[in-house]
Amino acid sequence: MSLPRELAELQKQILGYARSYNLDFYEVIFELLDYRKMNEVASYGGFPCRYPHWRFGMEYEHMKKGYAYGLQKIYEMVINNDPCYAYLLECNQLVDQKIVMAHVYAHSDFFKNNMWFSHTNRKMVDEMANHATHVRRHIDRYGLEVVEDFIDLCLSLEDLIDIHAPFIRREPKRGFAKSDERLAPKKLRSKDYMNDYINPPEFLEQQQQRLDEDARKSRCFPEEPVKDVLRFLTDHAPLEDWQQNILSIIREEAYYYAPQGQTKIMNEGWATYWHSKIMTERALCDAEIIDYADHHSGTVATQPGRLNPYKLGLELFKDIEERWNTGRFGSEYDSCDDLKRKLAWNRNLDQGREKIFEIRRFHNDVTFIDEFLTEEFAARHKLFTYAYNRKSGAYQITNRGFLEIKRRLLQQLTNLGRPIIHVRDGNYENRGELLLKHLHEGVDLRDDYARATLQNLQKLWKRPVHLETVAEEKGKILSFNGKELSEAEVSVESIA
Repeated sequence: MSLPRELAELQKQILGYARSYNLDFYEVIFELLDYRKMNEVASYGGFPCRYPHWRFGMEYEHMKKGYAYGLQKIYEMVINNDPCYAYLLECNQLVDQKIVMAHVYAHSDFFKNNMWFSHTNRKMVDEMANHATHVRRHIDRYGLEVVEDFIDLCLSLEDLIDIHAPFIRREPKRGFAKSDERLAPKKLRSKDYMNDYINPPEFLEQQQQRLDEDARKSRCFPEEPVKDVLRFLTDHAPLEDWQQNILSIIREEAYYYAPQGQTKIMNEGWATYWHSKIMTERALCDAEIIDYADHHSGTVATQPGRLNPYKLGLELFKDIEERWNTGRFGSEYDSCDDLKRKLAWNRNLDQGREKIFEIRRFHNDVTFIDEFLTEEFAARHKLFTYAYNRKSGAYQITNRGFLEIKRRLLQQLTNLGRPIIHVRDGNYENRGELLLKHLHEGVDLRDDYARATLQNLQKLWKRPVHLETVAEEKGKILSFNGKELSEAEVSVESIA
């Protein structure tokens, strides 16, 4: 559906402004929707052609009530695709539509050029439609309730992927030796000549133990821990063909959405930076200044105890641009202990714009924060760690230290803030049972979530499943055999 003439003219203007700043994006196709259609598309994750499932209906009801009670309003939505599809809300003012268009073109630039999106499917609209066709065929054959129940199981496990898998080869290269030769323990041999001097018995024994251990590991299934749990289940769980197909669909869509979670701060910060530039320097007329200021201030508003990715990303990009324009980086600047000199520091390098485009290309949120969040920035923007005080009923500052602030922030962003789970053994205790390991990094698993996940895993694996983890600094193994949950304490060292 084409845009009304007035909006089509605005789109041409914003398109020209975006290109004048050297933004490089896919063709963007805008559609104008009323709030009902907007909520409907949003409930499907931006893809109205997606497979049918009750979860999407639940999301729609949640959004509809939020809009009706004035609790939320979707201003824009954009899809990582080529061409890029974006949706405008029909009831928005013209100044809002201009902001949204500028915001969308910047998002499209980020999708196209950021390295972490480079492996995503650029024809995902077509792929989602194909997925929906597969699911509907399974529903026709096996029944709605059976298929929906299985999709429920898969969706409860959709976070168990390896978000770095597109860039890292996890599996070792396979050799050409026969399996019995590869698994057989190797024996050390030595010549008799000067044997006691060149190969002392103690050394030979140590080397033999190492080879035996390597041989034992090579017989493990899998040989190395597998982080992509969904792929392991797809390959090895006793699933029917239609179940395997649905699990692979959920896994593919999880990988499509993963880069958006990995770059939330950067992506929204980049889009907010450019809509601000385009509006204040090119597109804004005098009569729209107040409305623009109201909308923009709402976008970057921050509440205590909450992280606003629009605000943090925007301010970090602006800070980086200023630092690289003035030369406030490098060993000379870092080693300067004269505050007055630092405040007046200006090398007139004018490298800021080039630097932020470089960052947009190569970084994700973790590396972005780790490399460019400085102590000066944290102090200037009053970044603290908060905790909820039950007595006062409010969030209170718990720490003002920069290193702790940075550590906590990186912890929230690592692996999208989700626990890291590996498949450790697919034949645990030689009984065909599944053993998972939680890589504990200072945060305990939620016990109810862990137990529910085990129950759903067992329904796929069909045999008992176990999870090694650490809770309250004590090692334990949670197990579910299909009927009851059990828990056993073990030493932390044994599961390290």
